[in-house]
Amino acid sequence: MILKSDCKYFPGDRPCSFNKREGVKCDACPYYETVQTRILIIKLEAVGDVLRTTCILHGLKEKYLKSEITWITCKNALPLFEHNHLVDRVLAYESTETILHTMVEDFDVVINLDSAPGSAVLASAARGKEKFGYGLDAHGDVFPFTPEAVPWMEMGAFDELKKKNTRSFQDLMLEICRLSTSKKDIIVELSEEELSFARQFADRTGLRRQSIKIGMNTGASGRWQFKQWTREGFEQLIALILSRTDAVVLLYGGPLEKERNEQLSRLHPARVVNTGSDNSLRQFFALVTLSDVFLTGDTLALHAATALNKKVIALFGPTSAAEIDSYDGQVVKVQAELDCLVCYKPRCDFNPNCMNSITPEYLFSLIQHQLE
Repeated sequence: MILKSDCKYFPGDRPCSFNKREGVKCDACPYYETVQTRILIIKLEAVGDVLRTTCILHGLKEKYLKSEITWITCKNALPLFEHNHLVDRVLAYESTETILHTMVEDFDVVINLDSAPGSAVLASAARGKEKFGYGLDAHGDVFPFTPEAVPWMEMGAFDELKKKNTRSFQDLMLEICRLSTSKKDIIVELSEEELSFARQFADRTGLRRQSIKIGMNTGASGRWQFKQWTREGFEQLIALILSRTDAVVLLYGGPLEKERNEQLSRLHPARVVNTGSDNSLRQFFALVTLSDVFLTGDTLALHAATALNKKVIALFGPTSAAEIDSYDGQVVKVQAELDCLVCYKPRCDFNPNCMNSITPEYLFSLIQHQLE
């Protein structure tokens, strides 16, 4: 037969894009390409963690030439991979079909960087020649596939080890995967349509006329109380920016930040612009491109702004600043001088605490420095 079903571009149930566009058939197709290494990555949640795990993709493509990458993740993280040219296929964890794929298909490399049982069992069940990260044994216990995975697993079990750690998440994950690369970028790729959405927003709000735009992501996940800075702090910082510069402030957030951002935007409606709390994930990413400097806590927005090459000021309290790669000064990390940092406590009644100890004046000076 003329069909070459082992071609990486053949989807199985319909013509490939080259046949549709140019009418070529397999027997005389210049685009025919087989896959030498089939890689399965399992990273389910949370969305911010899934995004920052894309830092391993360049290293995988460097090590495994002519590879095909399949990524299994939760449905709410699927939009992260739109337009990502390094991931060939994304499967939803919640789909029965996804489980069947892991049972039937053969992979050369299986990677699971999360020690949660739900992802570990998938990694153990998957048919793979080499496995990195974590699996589940016959007793239902999570175990590391290789010695390189032990430190990260122990950091997840003991907060004191997290506190002592000085290595970035990127370096730890690359080590687990046995990858040696200097390219460890987090990946967000936006389409022209998505960038046009941001430009249209800028036109509607008059942002095109402004030379300096300072973004503030005012919230964080609800899991940790002090991943987000105080409302009073944002109010005072905005007042400093408005009184001492000609900059415009852009407020970012989701449904949880709706009320906070509406209140902050009323401080000066002409120069404090609320980007909205009901944007899709992709729209949120596109709007982040409008900012020159981006202030955020340790959350999804931090990883997105980093991926989009924004100058970032990141605030840390209960979580580890050491895990965040500074990318040669692109990300400026801010912590209070307190002994209780990296406590991973969801709630705290200390006063002073890790967030109210960070002053608006100090953040304003960092913003000025980032704009130089």
